[in-house]
Amino acid sequence: MPDKIRGTALFLQLARNPDNLDELSRNETVLGALARVLREDWRKHSELATNIIYIFFCFSTYTQFHEIIHHFRVGALCVEVLDDELKKFNLWTSEFEKKRRTEPKEILEKTQSRIQKSSRLQEQLLRVCIYLLLNIAEDPKIEVKMINKGIINKLVAVLPRKNSELLILVVTFLKKLSIYKENVELLKESRVVELISDLIPNDNEELLYVSLRFLLNLTFDSYQLRSNILRLLPKLVALLGNENQRDIALCLLYHLSMDYRSRGAFTYTDAIPATMKLILDCPSEKVYLELASLAINLAGNRRNAQLIAEGHGLRLLFKRAFHFRDSMLLKIIRNISSHEGSTKELFIDFLGELAEAIVNIKEDEFVVECIGILANITVKDLDYRLIVEEFNLLPFIQRKLKPESQTEDDIVLEVVILIGTLALDDNCATLLAESGVIQCLIQLLNAKQEDDEIVCQIVYVFYQMIFHEATRRVIIAETGAPAYLVDLMHDKNSAIRKVCHQTLDIIAEFDAEWAAKIQRVKFQWHNSQWLDMVESEPAGFPGDDYDSQFMFEDEGFGPFIHDSDILEHPDLVYGAYPEQQQQTGGVSDESFEQDGGYPDGLGFGAPDMYPGVAAGLGGREYHPGLGPGGYYPRGFGGAHPVNGELDDDDDDVIYRPGNPHLSAVM
Repeated sequence: MPDKIRGTALFLQLARNPDNLDELSRNETVLGALARVLREDWRKHSELATNIIYIFFCFSTYTQFHEIIHHFRVGALCVEVLDDELKKFNLWTSEFEKKRRTEPKEILEKTQSRIQKSSRLQEQLLRVCIYLLLNIAEDPKIEVKMINKGIINKLVAVLPRKNSELLILVVTFLKKLSIYKENVELLKESRVVELISDLIPNDNEELLYVSLRFLLNLTFDSYQLRSNILRLLPKLVALLGNENQRDIALCLLYHLSMDYRSRGAFTYTDAIPATMKLILDCPSEKVYLELASLAINLAGNRRNAQLIAEGHGLRLLFKRAFHFRDSMLLKIIRNISSHEGSTKELFIDFLGELAEAIVNIKEDEFVVECIGILANITVKDLDYRLIVEEFNLLPFIQRKLKPESQTEDDIVLEVVILIGTLALDDNCATLLAESGVIQCLIQLLNAKQEDDEIVCQIVYVFYQMIFHEATRRVIIAETGAPAYLVDLMHDKNSAIRKVCHQTLDIIAEFDAEWAAKIQRVKFQWHNSQWLDMVESEPAGFPGDDYDSQFMFEDEGFGPFIHDSDILEHPDLVYGAYPEQQQQTGGVSDESFEQDGGYPDGLGFGAPDMYPGVAAGLGGREYHPGLGPGGYYPRGFGGAHPVNGELDDDDDDVIYRPGNPHLSAVM
């Protein structure tokens, strides 16, 4: 065995020189002998195994020599060595734990010293095995074979070690494997996040960096895995003070802040003060993208937004944003302005700057954020008309609403939202209506009818303006807005339908003519199935003698039961009560009262229990007291009449005695 160790050590010296690798690769006898010795004797001495695997590792650093490693199946041997050494280490550990309970301190110290020495030799073997596997894993097919042999669990089992060089290799390998979703699913089942958390922070900058990169790969996965990494939030926030790890820490924090459920956790760390300090002290004109993106996400949480805006935070953000024309900072401010509460009142001091920027600045990215911020400032008793007139916003609004202006949809949408905010003020809404903004919105509605978001916001503007008497009169009498709202009542977008119905309900309360039109449209939509059925029938149906001789040739009564009183046809009742027919030839008043009302054969129950479920009459409902027209067709209204009136939770359905089949929706 010593001769083998010495011989392999000499070959290793040759292989460590890259100039000798080509010559060694041609000597198949030597390589075959090395592979055979490794296969037979690697369990006998770890140094022998380390020397031989190291020789093949030197070949693995160059892609053109990978075929040699595949030919001698060295990769499979390395996986086997890795598995066996991990089992051996677990056995050492368990034996030491058993001796700790019984053996004296001196023996324990010797045992621990021996284990540590063996572990150092073992870690050298593990390091060269993992490095070789990492090199040949650049071939996806080889990597899949390693996954099938359980390489992930073996690498995770090495993470509790303290050898930094070994850990760098292990975490680098895991980082490479975590690119693929299938491997991430396997990593979820292990304690990898918990084990990696022990490496953060770390004095070894390289190990710390590769650990953060590995966690960054994991944050691309599901919320479940990100929530596990969220436990490291205080450690990651602390890394913002480390210039070497700041960029990767910002990326990690940004990914964690993408889930709105996780943003609240940042409130209880130093993330907000640290982020604000980095923004305000940023040496470049534009704030770094990762830093600004993190702040934008954090500002989406109400409590975080309050922390950012408190003190002089909001003023400093405004000052830097307008000085450098940084639209990313305005996105942060816009998220802050979106929260209800006292935070909105802080923006009153900046209304002039925002309005002036909207009119004068030509950069679309900057302007769209200014419009969005101004649209979010919904403060009670604020004189919006004064702002519009003082900064001459009306021509800007009219110009951007014209379809021929070729304005970007983002700006158009924000302008429409701004109009909805301005319409909260009665005086400003009147000014907008008198200036022709409503007509511009209708033209825009025609041009952008495929854009649901713009359509929904335009309908919301009509909804806001309909509350004011002056604008309501203009909308109803001078524009075609109600007609467009009627057309949109049954739009596929639920939000549009909801706002349309609410707006039309208000219009119907103040205008009788439109109330009738709206009622008729709702009626037609509610009864569309029945109306289609009626329209598909031949002319003259029902009520004339259309083909009655073919339908009821022998009976001699009309084609439909509801054309006459049901009690005039006792032969229908006889079929349901054959015994009574034989005895009395009819149904007596006594039997009618004893049976609780209508005969069961007709599908009626007792009148005092449930009025008229007529299963035996073609799915219609009969209601006593309504006369011959008291049949109510199922599926057209869905309510039950009580004294001629129908009522349910969704729609009010009124019985119309003129046509027993129709129900009107109010």
